[in-house]
Amino acid sequence: MSAKAQSLLWIAQRASAALLALCVIVHLVTIIYAVQGGLSAAEILGRTRGNAAWLAFYSIFVLGVAVHAPIGLRSVFIEWLGWRGKSRDGVLLVFSVILLAVGMRAVLALFA
Repeated sequence: MSAKAQSLLWIAQRASAALLALCVIVHLVTIIYAVQGGLSAAEILGRTRGNAAWLAFYSIFVLGVAVHAPIGLRSVFIEWLGWRGKSRDGVLLVFSVILLAVGMRAVLALFA
């Protein structure tokens, strides 16, 4: 892989990490606030269902995971398993697509 491609993966990993950090903080603060306010899980879901802002937020969250996790696993596969080449990248691309599909299915099920 070229140095430019390696740099782009490094940037994507760091950018998605920053995005995920923000998403996790917002998610946790929201859940803690709602639960301390006496809301049940059913009431929380009732308030988020159909809300476009929460749909966008959780869609971005899922996209961040679908970018971040496979890039991290790529490094693990190289360092621990010595797995290099197109087969590794193909498996990780499929994994990324699966993460995106499963995550978006969950998001759409909660908001539709």
